[in-house]
Amino acid sequence: MKKKLLFNPKSRLADIIHLDYRLIPVIGRFGIEFGFGNKTIKEVCNNKGINVWFALEIINSYHDSNYFPKKSLQNFPAKLIIEYLSSTHNYYLKVKIPEIQEYIDKMEQNVKPENHKNITLLNGFFNEYKEELRLHLENEDQHVFPYILDIDNAMIRGEIDDELYKKILTDSIENYERSHDDAEVKLNDLKNLIIKFLPPVLCKELCQNLLIEIFRLEADIKNHTNIEDKVLIPKVKLMEKKLLEIRENKL
Repeated sequence: MKKKLLFNPKSRLADIIHLDYRLIPVIGRFGIEFGFGNKTIKEVCNNKGINVWFALEIINSYHDSNYFPKKSLQNFPAKLIIEYLSSTHNYYLKVKIPEIQEYIDKMEQNVKPENHKNITLLNGFFNEYKEELRLHLENEDQHVFPYILDIDNAMIRGEIDDELYKKILTDSIENYERSHDDAEVKLNDLKNLIIKFLPPVLCKELCQNLLIEIFRLEADIKNHTNIEDKVLIPKVKLMEKKLLEIRENKL
């Protein structure tokens, strides 16, 4: 299979979108809006104060599933990675999940009476997923990410206080790694529920659109999870280890 072309700083942002429209929400997470003319991605990023190399690594990894620059991404500051992940969380909760819910609601309104029960069950299943995802993302935003930023700041200072030292010993990033739910599993169950077990419905176009959006969300979450599991967590583990060494050397 022919390898996809990777984008570089001289790539025009409009051309990037024309070549791969799936990147529209990814680009949007950096705060980039339409109306950039024929500017290159470097020019747009410079105007917005965005790290162009980080943006390119993210964009290219979403564009080409065979391209995942784990080591390169680990070299970027933790704060930069977290800002992007937090923006992605906001996209899931404020845009993508409501979009999928709207399709289900429309199906519920247009379905035959004899199939209403099935759509209600589908809606209930998705509501369970929404709540699990919301709790997971809130835990990251409110607890995990602040902890990582504390670790990152301690590394910048080159010292660790007692509170953070105890936190590393009792509640390190490894605990989060163990409890890191894979949101793809429940989405896969939802896809199979629709594909294999949902009886034919009158509103088949709505059902098809719903399925397409679930596939898109699943692919997006897979990339998101890769960044957390293969980039951020290993980076934090290394920082935790270095901070413990700093502490021990000062005793």
